[in-house]
Amino acid sequence: MSTEEISKTLNDLALNDKEAPVTEAPAAAAASATSESENPESASTEPVENPASLYVGELDPSVNEALLFEIFSPIGQVSSIRVCRDAITKRSLGYAYVNFHAKNDGERALEELNYSPIKGRPCRIMWSQRDPSVRRGGSANIFIKNLHPAIDNKALHDTFSAFGDILSCKVATDEFGTSKGFGFVHYKTDDAAKAAIESVNGMLLNDREVYVGPHVSKKDRQNKLEELKNNFTNVYVKNIDSEVTDQELNELFATIGAVTSAVVEKDQEGNSKGFGFVNYENHEDAAKAVEKLNDVELKSKKLYVGRAQKKRERIEELTKQHEAARLEKISKYQGVNLFIKNLDDSIEDEKLKEEFSAFGTITSAKVMTDDAGKSKGFGFVCFSSPEEATKAVAEMNQRMVAGKPLYVALAQRKDVRRAQLQQQMEARNQMRLQQQAAHGVPNQFMQAMFYNQAGQPGFLPPGARGPVNPQMMMQQGIPRPGQGIPPPPQGQWAGQGPNGQPVPVYGMPPFVGGPQGNMRGPNNRFYQNRNQRGPRGPQSDAPTSNVAQLASVLPSYPIEQQKRLLGEELYPKVFSNPKLNQDAEAAGKITGMILDLDNTEILQMLDDEEVFKSRFADAFSAYEEYKNSNATEGEAAAAPAAETSA
Repeated sequence: MSTEEISKTLNDLALNDKEAPVTEAPAAAAASATSESENPESASTEPVENPASLYVGELDPSVNEALLFEIFSPIGQVSSIRVCRDAITKRSLGYAYVNFHAKNDGERALEELNYSPIKGRPCRIMWSQRDPSVRRGGSANIFIKNLHPAIDNKALHDTFSAFGDILSCKVATDEFGTSKGFGFVHYKTDDAAKAAIESVNGMLLNDREVYVGPHVSKKDRQNKLEELKNNFTNVYVKNIDSEVTDQELNELFATIGAVTSAVVEKDQEGNSKGFGFVNYENHEDAAKAVEKLNDVELKSKKLYVGRAQKKRERIEELTKQHEAARLEKISKYQGVNLFIKNLDDSIEDEKLKEEFSAFGTITSAKVMTDDAGKSKGFGFVCFSSPEEATKAVAEMNQRMVAGKPLYVALAQRKDVRRAQLQQQMEARNQMRLQQQAAHGVPNQFMQAMFYNQAGQPGFLPPGARGPVNPQMMMQQGIPRPGQGIPPPPQGQWAGQGPNGQPVPVYGMPPFVGGPQGNMRGPNNRFYQNRNQRGPRGPQSDAPTSNVAQLASVLPSYPIEQQKRLLGEELYPKVFSNPKLNQDAEAAGKITGMILDLDNTEILQMLDDEEVFKSRFADAFSAYEEYKNSNATEGEAAAAPAAETSA
């Protein structure tokens, strides 16, 4: 049949459907059903399977789709697996959904794999509830507290499964996986929940009497707490003299209204703890006692009288107060607090304040010192307004004070600095990938460059082994196809790194024709261009590294060459750090991150070991987070391939 004939037939069918009266549809459906019932052979003989969706929780962050497929696929045919991840960091949230084609396979997985260990953690499996009202509703949900620390999810499930089918069972834990002493059990029916409450409430579980009751939602609990606050009758009294007795406390508070009890708390030896509780018959008297008896003297001590609070409520209030104070402090010093480093050891608080006082009103000036009282080389100056602080940054940054150029910038919190370093690293790697695509480079890094005994640059042959442990060159310096690899600079800055390996040349274009045609370094050493290779000058007249001399010659070179020289000084220090375990790739990346900083800051790091350790720690943390996020994304990308092969 041709295409035109097929199109005409479909149009005719559509017209017939439109012309058919609506009232005939049920009759046609009934006739169709009757026809199928009379002729069973005409119906499909394939069984209709109900899909099953399982929630798998308590997972280690490293668990991915491929691993879950290996675990669940022997149970039955898996249709899909999804590990839920954070939208920004792409890190696992600790739970996943596993979907089977048949409900029987889901029931079998729930029976055989629930609470089985996955990477050392017992997983928790339950039926996926698509309706949030079912998951969060209090119906058939019970709360258990005063649990023994040894009772985990499986033990709780085994205990309460005798009363009916359990949809979900969980013991609350802290960040270290330790039980908080309470948990929840969600039954399929209300009757099962009621039976569990009646049977287990007040019983001993692992020698502890447990409380079992209906689960109350957080909103209802908060409403109940507000109601108790508005109708409290129990009063807390502290700063009580050690000689005050229960009777004396009762007599004082009875002047306000009818008291049901008054107790001074005592220790095991019977000595007063300095606080107690007074309970009134009605709320009005309790509120009046808080108002009138607070700050009243009893045996030469002023009492504190307030509403009695539970420990959890006090902790929540203290936490809120602490957080509010922290946010207030951040907003108070935002834009007015300056960070100053590269300070001379002779600079003290008063001297620092004097140097910055010309730019506005200073509220505080502090030079940070160690335990011995020696300056750490940095400090803080806080102004009264952001305008004054901005002016001080513009005027004082790079100004010479006591023979040293200051580095002045707005102070930042450690977590903010770390996040910025991580963003810089991600941006650097993104640029590197774009350059790879533009130049057609298949690998992330160029083949490592090394220097032979004659001082000539070359490439390490594939598969070659030897004492040389070269660092991969950074991508920014990759030449275009057809261009040669420029020789490394000769002289002090192209020295040897740890274990005698040559220091790599960072990705900066070679600078030809510095001052007077050559790049003259400290102590009259030359960085010769490509056409002027010659023997190196004597190297016995100065130390291998001199930060002061390097700082003096840097301004005479272009910014690219400045970064190159700094990188060649910085890389050996980074590579030799024990945290890297001589990982050349990590050393190169961290060096590149640090090179994004201001040159003055880098020089300070080279000169001051404490500053170097601080900056290295931030960069190393950012590198670790970046590496972990890349590993997680790689596992996620490998998961579909694993499913396809299975």
